[in-house]
Amino acid sequence: MGNGSGVSRGDRNRNAKLSRLRELVPVTNAIVGIDLADNKQMVVVCDHDSKVLARRTFRCRAWALGAALDWAAERAAAKGFAGATVACEPTGHRWRILGQLAAERAMPFVCVQPSLTAWARRSEDLTYDKTDEKDAVLIARLTAQLRWYLPEPVDQTWSRLRHLGARREQLIVDMVSHVQQMRALLESVWPAGLDTAKQPFRSRTWAAALSVICERDGGDLVRTRRLGAARFEAAVRREILRRGGQNRRCGSCAGCSPRSPTRPASSPTDQARWNESRSCCRTGRPPATSSPTLRHGWSPSSTSCS
Repeated sequence: MGNGSGVSRGDRNRNAKLSRLRELVPVTNAIVGIDLADNKQMVVVCDHDSKVLARRTFRCRAWALGAALDWAAERAAAKGFAGATVACEPTGHRWRILGQLAAERAMPFVCVQPSLTAWARRSEDLTYDKTDEKDAVLIARLTAQLRWYLPEPVDQTWSRLRHLGARREQLIVDMVSHVQQMRALLESVWPAGLDTAKQPFRSRTWAAALSVICERDGGDLVRTRRLGAARFEAAVRREILRRGGQNRRCGSCAGCSPRSPTRPASSPTDQARWNESRSCCRTGRPPATSSPTLRHGWSPSSTSCS
């Protein structure tokens, strides 16, 4: 929606963002586009029209690119620029080394998303041709168009966060792979086991029950059936506690005892005293009058305080 000035709020926000981006890539600076690799680094110095002012291939590792930055700064100064802005793709770990080298020389450092470079490669000449020489120019062109982002500081904290993020992603991939493998095996040998819970692999009770069946009984359901409902429930409760779960019943006070005396049929005062004596020492609640029923006919033999 427009206003009296003819500029919307979205326009103002976009203009402010472009102003912040322009501070690191001013028109008085040349743009140094670098395509990073293992031992071959392609460096180009371009103006804001993506015209190549100088080009050179450095046969060195990323941590030896200090000489390349010095050379690029000299070429930019020779063409009348006040400084140079360094740009690259944030692939692997080499861009962080380049960022440190640029910071040591007080040169602005920005990154271009590899996906943008891929699209720009197609729009350059309508081909999928990928070369180091072309990619370095494309990185410089996208930087001149302010289609870049400012990377996070190259320090110990951000490096640790990136490491933890990569480790978390790896753990998620492993977890999903293991869940899919277990699901495939259960669907082959025991498909009914997956129907006992809505989300079985997120249920702690389901995992504990399956552990009791597989570890204690060796997958023999006949042996598990001989346990009975009460003993099977007790085994599952112990397995949940072993896995770090919380026991809502302490098992020692009168309210948590599996054996319940007969409720006295006397005055309301005696009834209140009986309920107080039967309350759980942790929750303070009297035992439930009815026992919850497990699926497939299992029913616990003891009352619950929850």
